Amino acid sequence: MNISSIVVQTTPAYLDEVVESLKQSELCDYHFHDEKGRIIVTIEGEGVEEEIKKLTAIQTFAHVVAADMHFAYTEDELNSQRDKLEIEGTAIPQWLNAEGIDVKDIAYHGDLKKKF
Repeated sequence: MNISSIVVQTTPAYLDEVVESLKQSELCDYHFHDEKGRIIVTIEGEGVEEEIKKLTAIQTFAHVVAADMHFAYTEDELNSQRDKLEIEGTAIPQWLNAEGIDVKDIAYHGDLKKKF
């Protein structure tokens, strides 16, 4: 599952119309907008291809000046990175989860595994 945020831009004169079009569409979830015509929505898809289709459809809405993806979350990518971390043995050092660790005692020099 992929989730991405989209910033949709319209002119203030058409803001209400575009917001309503987005809310009525089954392409995205509306979140908020400002008086300048910037609208924040999220789209979901089983893969990038589905998200791109939804983004492209939003770009064709009447009075939409621009619609651009700004943040993307990919569950498959997250899981593959978790697997990679486990394979490479880069698990979080136990001492970071220990009771009583004072943050003042943690010095970061590029690798927390070599702290103690």
